Amino acid sequence: MTTTAAAPQTTAASASALKESAAALVPLLRENAARTEADRRVAEENIAALTEAGLFRLTVPQRFGGHETDFRTFLEVTSELARGCGSTAWVTTLVNICNWMAALYPEQAQQEVWGENPDARVCGVLAPSATSRAVEGGLVVTGRWGFASGSLHSQWAVLGIPVVDADGQQIDQGSALIPMSDLTLEDTWYVAGMRGTGSNTLVADEVFVPAHRILSVTQGMQGILPTEHKDEVLYRSALIPVLALVLAGPQVGLAQAGMDVVTASLAKGKGISYTFYERASESPSTQIQMAEAAQLIDTARLHLMRAAEDIDTWAARGEQMPFETRARVRMDTGYVARRSREALDLLLSVQGAGSFAEANPLQRIWRDQETGSRHAVINPAIAGELYGRALLGIEEQVTPLI
Repeated sequence: MTTTAAAPQTTAASASALKESAAALVPLLRENAARTEADRRVAEENIAALTEAGLFRLTVPQRFGGHETDFRTFLEVTSELARGCGSTAWVTTLVNICNWMAALYPEQAQQEVWGENPDARVCGVLAPSATSRAVEGGLVVTGRWGFASGSLHSQWAVLGIPVVDADGQQIDQGSALIPMSDLTLEDTWYVAGMRGTGSNTLVADEVFVPAHRILSVTQGMQGILPTEHKDEVLYRSALIPVLALVLAGPQVGLAQAGMDVVTASLAKGKGISYTFYERASESPSTQIQMAEAAQLIDTARLHLMRAAEDIDTWAARGEQMPFETRARVRMDTGYVARRSREALDLLLSVQGAGSFAEANPLQRIWRDQETGSRHAVINPAIAGELYGRALLGIEEQVTPLI
C-alpha cells in the first residue's frame, strides 16, 4: 500500500538546479556517445563535466560538500543523462549509489574516502565473490568481482565479501570498502551494449581491510547501519530497494532518447518505404505507435517515481519499509525495464530497418537498453515471483534481496 506521509524533499531550487545541470549536459554526452562506446570507457570530457556540475556528489553527505539529495531527484537526474548517453548515465548511477553505500559506514571510513577529496568516487559489486581470513583488527580478503561499472573512474570500491570468525566459519555477509590502489583491474568488459561503462573485473590479493571498513549487509537490510549520523534521512533508505531501483533510471532515459531520435527523424519528413506515404508522420499506424510508445514511457516513469516516493517517505519516517512494499519496489523496478523496452521496440518499428545502421544512434540506444535492463537485480520474472509470494503471504522466498 502506498504511503501517504510526505517525505522531506531536496529543496525545490536544489532539485531543480541538479535536473537543469543534467539536461544541460545531454548535448555533450550525445556528442561523445559513439566515442565512449568505441573506447569502452566514458569520455574523460564527460567525467570532467559531470564532476564540475557536482553530479557525482548526488549522494555524498552535505558534511563533505555533497548534495545528499533524495532518490526521486537522483532518478530524475540519471534518467535525464541517459537521453545523452546510456553508458555515462549508468556509470553516474553506479558511482552515486556506491557513494551512498560508503556513507553508511562509520565516520572514520567516510573521512578516509572524502576527508581530503570531496569529489572521490566509489564503484562496487555486491556479490561476495571472495574469500576472507580473520586477523587482528579486520579481515584479509582475496577475490575477483566482475561487472564493476565505473571502476575506471573511481578511487574506492565497495565489494561483497564473506565475513568469517577466527575459525574460518562464515558468520555474515559483508561489504568491504577498499581503496582502488589496493586492487588490480582486469580488462574483461567486451559486450554488445553498455560498452562504455568499463564494467571490468576487480581483483584483490591478500588485501587487509580494517574492521571499520566492513559493513554487515544482513544488518543493513534490516536498517541497522554503523554510520553515527542517524539524523541524515538519505542514509536511512531501505538498502535493497535502493540498490535495485536506481538501475531503472537509465532505462526510462534510454527509451526517451529513442523517442527523441525518432521524433526528429519524422520531423525531417521520413517516409515509409514501399507505401504511398511520403511522410511517415501522416500514417495513422505511425501516429498510433508513437502514442503507445509515449504512454509506455509515461507508465514506466510513473512506476519509477512511485517507488522512489516509497523509499524517500519511509526513510523520512525513520521506520523500516514493510516487507510487501519492499517487494513491490522490486516489482516496480522490473516493470519499468519491461515497459521501457516495449516503448523502444515500437520506436524501432517506426524507424524501420534503418534503425540498425551503424550511423544511426538508435541502434546503440537499443543495445544499451537491452543490456542494462537485464541486470540480475532487475529481472522482471524473478521480481514477479517474489512480489506474488509477498502478496500471498508465502514466507519462503526466492531471494534474500528484498
